[in-house]
Amino acid sequence: MTELSMQYLGMKLSGPIVVASTPLSESLDNIRHMEDAGASAIVLTSLFEEQLALESRALDEDLSRGTNSFAESLNYLPELNDYRMTHEGYLEHLRRAREAVDIPIMASLNGATSGGWVRFAKEMEQAGAQAIELNTYALVTDRSQTSDEIERLLLELVAGVCKAVKVPVAIKLSQSFTSLPNLCARLEEAGACGVVLFNRFYQPDFDIEALEVRPTLHFSTPSELLPRLHWAAILYGHLKGDIGITGGVHSAEDVLKAIMAGGSVAMMVSALHIHGIEHIARVLADLRYWLEKREYPSLAETRGCLSRRSVPDTSPYDRGNYIKTLSSYSLRQTMAAF
Repeated sequence: MTELSMQYLGMKLSGPIVVASTPLSESLDNIRHMEDAGASAIVLTSLFEEQLALESRALDEDLSRGTNSFAESLNYLPELNDYRMTHEGYLEHLRRAREAVDIPIMASLNGATSGGWVRFAKEMEQAGAQAIELNTYALVTDRSQTSDEIERLLLELVAGVCKAVKVPVAIKLSQSFTSLPNLCARLEEAGACGVVLFNRFYQPDFDIEALEVRPTLHFSTPSELLPRLHWAAILYGHLKGDIGITGGVHSAEDVLKAIMAGGSVAMMVSALHIHGIEHIARVLADLRYWLEKREYPSLAETRGCLSRRSVPDTSPYDRGNYIKTLSSYSLRQTMAAF
């Protein structure tokens, strides 16, 4: 039987499918179901930087001071009851999740500044987290803030957390950095054991009748996987650490593409909300069938086989692909007109 185990963040996982951060993991029954379905690890739902800040009594008093004059200041941060659990509740859930299953449980911190990340990362480790994922979602709206400053702050944050804990730390990145290969190399120097590609950019929609800007949430589609594959294939072989791929993973084909690009694991969320947690078992069965039909002894053997350093023609990963794609499309359109 084909071996599906993979190595990720220094851990041997039973398979390639990791459940990424999702509210589904707030239920212990769901966590057990995920393990039974074949998930090899679970990243718990994120603890937010803003949540940690609002739980600080001093900050809460500062926020409320003067709000009679500036009522709009109440909307700068979400209300505490918008969050599903306190950080103490999070740590207790982490402890109970570790006891409930045998697969690795990873904690997740979501934020953009150093804040209390180091302290809470230590608490997550003490509560039993076998790895920590730093979900670095930074949306810059201040014109005075430069890309150099954003990267410097990120590197300082990563270095601080990695020095504070002994468990492996992975950095979940957005696509918006100018030079991902350079940044990822510096993240490794700061102590990161891996990177996760990529954070999904949730964008608000406009209600033109009510003249309101409203948050929206759409499940991912397989088309979102493409930029993740592209950058994983470029990074593979140039980093010592692991690459996790998240966003657009729905099928066995998607998992295979993620591994062949150079990923160590494929992370799944939207597909579980759409098809149910048992979808993991179906994907693994399809994956095993594909590999056995082609007589692969292990999934790990396919890792990086379609990466930039492994293919004879690297142009699909470079600017040449941009020119070739647009030129061929223009040519097809011209020929179709005759």
